[in-house]
Amino acid sequence: MPDEVTGEELDADARMELRTLPKELATKVARHLVMAGRLAEDEPEKAYKHARAARRLASRVGVVREAAGLAAYHAGEWAEALAELRAARRLSAGDDSYLPVMADCERGLGRPERALELVKSPETANLDPAGRVELRIVESGVRRDLGQFGAAVVTLQIPELRDRRLRPWSARLFYAYADALVEAGRGEEASDWFARAAAADRDGETDAAERYAELEGLHILDTEDEETEETEEGDATTEGLGNPSEGLVVDEDTPEEATDEPVELPGDEAAGAAGAADADPGIGVATAIEFKPAETEAPDAAVEEEVPEAPALFLEPKQSENEGPPAAE
Repeated sequence: MPDEVTGEELDADARMELRTLPKELATKVARHLVMAGRLAEDEPEKAYKHARAARRLASRVGVVREAAGLAAYHAGEWAEALAELRAARRLSAGDDSYLPVMADCERGLGRPERALELVKSPETANLDPAGRVELRIVESGVRRDLGQFGAAVVTLQIPELRDRRLRPWSARLFYAYADALVEAGRGEEASDWFARAAAADRDGETDAAERYAELEGLHILDTEDEETEETEEGDATTEGLGNPSEGLVVDEDTPEEATDEPVELPGDEAAGAAGAADADPGIGVATAIEFKPAETEAPDAAVEEEVPEAPALFLEPKQSENEGPPAAE
């Protein structure tokens, strides 16, 4: 474990809980928790090992059991994740923020009825807005598992879907709604919502743009790669590169829009989500994405593009305070 890893990377609440341990032990546990958080996204198996090491050292500390549960969830260990998060709730005086993850674990274990019991439990009323959105995303997935495709779509038709401002959960919610529409056989509407998700997903955490292109039969043109290739060939001009606006383009000149929410998002993204506020689901695509039709090639030169799968996990590796996890497919 790197020497530069310290417990200072933990939030104040976690450090407070660790103070119940002897100083040397608290330091070891904190370092394992920090490494679990760092590796959660890129190396979930290693993150899981660090979290388990922390659990072995301090199994009676709520934040440790929480970290072990979330690491197990990222690693696809549904049963262990569920057990750890149940323990974390007991040790944290009934913290309800884990409910979306617990429901998704039940789904992962092939127990949709139990997942729905958690979704409908009275404790869900205690969730913050982000947690409620994540719970709806999980419920929509459960409905699809049960073959209730229409219900999966209706489940996500919540006020947050038509918010005029982008929120931290907007890209994931738009994507989940588009995915539900595909399963319900409503491809035209799904295409529009995948485009919205792509416009909201600045960090590229979903494959919304690829899903949109797949539905429309289009090819996304990566102008940045083209320009790099031209430079390497010694061509100092841009002749033959085509329209520089082709590909995924975000209008950086759009003025920022003020928001009273804890997480502020650039104004161009807020403008992109404005169209989602209309009651008519058939509104125009609220994005600045342009696509170029794939060029026709000879059969022996055709190359089949791979479409990356949507992330299987809906949780972020580093959650904001009391924010619920992301939805599984």
